[in-house]
Order: sequence, then structure tokens, then C-alpha cells
Amino acid sequence: MEYRSFLDFLDKAEKLKCNTRHSWTSSGRHESVAEHSWRLALMAMLLGEQFSDLDRNKVIKMCLIHDLGEAVTGDIPAFVKTEKDETVESKAVSGLFDTLPETQKKEMTELFAEMDALETREAKLYKSLDKLEALIQHNEADLATWLPLEYDLQMTYGTKECSFDPYISGLREVVREDSRRKAEEGGHSIPKA
Repeated sequence: MEYRSFLDFLDKAEKLKCNTRHSWTSSGRHESVAEHSWRLALMAMLLGEQFSDLDRNKVIKMCLIHDLGEAVTGDIPAFVKTEKDETVESKAVSGLFDTLPETQKKEMTELFAEMDALETREAKLYKSLDKLEALIQHNEADLATWLPLEYDLQMTYGTKECSFDPYISGLREVVREDSRRKAEEGGHSIPKA
């Protein structure tokens, strides 16, 4: 890769460090998009043995690049994101990829197509971990940062995406119970999902 192209792409991707998400950290600040992607990739790496039949490197790559469009658009929480927002983000991703050499552009474009199709177990694992990471982060944040709708979302969000595999489905249930316990300790009642 040519030096300037490499540095220019990194400059654009650096915005993921600056753009914050709706989620809060346990220390009381907004989480960056880059931090979310990093922990998502860490989750994929840690679950490598559990999913030894999958291409772990591919899943980690998906986790690392899945929110690249947010370097341009910023984060839009899932509960307010529209189809129009998805289109804008997709165009932002294409624009970023257009700055890359053909081999990297082809690889990333193919990864995004696989992620969007959600047909492979690699894509399904990435997507389920993406949902789980957000839920786990909410559980780690102060309950005062939760919006009223998030009490229900902590029970329902990602259930469908996590249902593709018994292990991930079980992990989703443990995260759900952590959410319920956190809410109840804070004086909120959450019905069973």
C-alpha cells in the first residue's frame, strides 16, 4: 500500500476514536466507536475455541471494520436508526473503501457483503457479538445512564441474532439476567422476556 493512501485511510478511521456512542463506560464517560469495535474483536478472539470450526480471523476483521461508516456519519443508536441512515452509512463505507488499493477494497467490500447477508456462521457470530457487546456495556454503565426504553431493550435486543447458536443464546440469557439484576438493584422491575 502506498504510504500516503495508508496514512489517509488511517486518518479517516481515527474519527472512530473521536465519535462517541450512546453507551457509557463504567467510569462515567461516553464510549467511543473504536472502543466498541476493539472489545467486539476481543470477544471474537476469546471465543475462538468455542467456534473452532469458523474462520476466526474473518470474524475479528468483521468486528474491527463493521462500524467504519461511523467515522463519517457518527453513531446513530440502533433504536433510532432508519433505513435512510443505513443507506448513508453504506455510502460512507463505500467512499472510504474507494481510497484503498484494489486488494484491500475488494476484501473489505466482500466482508461487508457477507456481514449484510448474514448467511455464514462467521457473519452471524459477528452480528450476535455486536449486539451482546452493547448490552454488556450497558450493564457495566451506571443505571442512571439508561433511557426508559432501555429497560425493555436489555431484555429483547439481540435475541434473534443470538439464536443461531446454543452457546451464544446461553450467553445472551446470562447477559439478560445481569440486566434484570442491575435494574432490580436500582429499584426498577423488568418483566421476564
